[in-house]
Amino acid sequence: MAYGAAIAALADPTRRTVFERLRGGPQAVAELARGLPVSRPAVSQHLKVLKEAGLVRDRRQGTRRYYSVDGDGLAELRDYFERFWEEALTAFKDAAEREEGEDE
Repeated sequence: MAYGAAIAALADPTRRTVFERLRGGPQAVAELARGLPVSRPAVSQHLKVLKEAGLVRDRRQGTRRYYSVDGDGLAELRDYFERFWEEALTAFKDAAEREEGEDE
């Protein structure tokens, strides 16, 4: 998965809500659509985009399809953001050490 596809997929507020609802575990489309201002077919389309971005996976059980967060795809997205955090911490440490050296 390219992290760009995941970021683009999560840019849509409805899609992000659908993704966040999967935090509690696998759910069928009907459950995910409950309370949303969009139809079940629209939720299915959002899930398709999330699946193509590598953020969700599905499994068929009888006539229903259950969706869940794809941990591998989420890990790739997290790794991408972790690099920013690590760079920010390194920059902060370097700045603090420079300031400390100037004070002496």
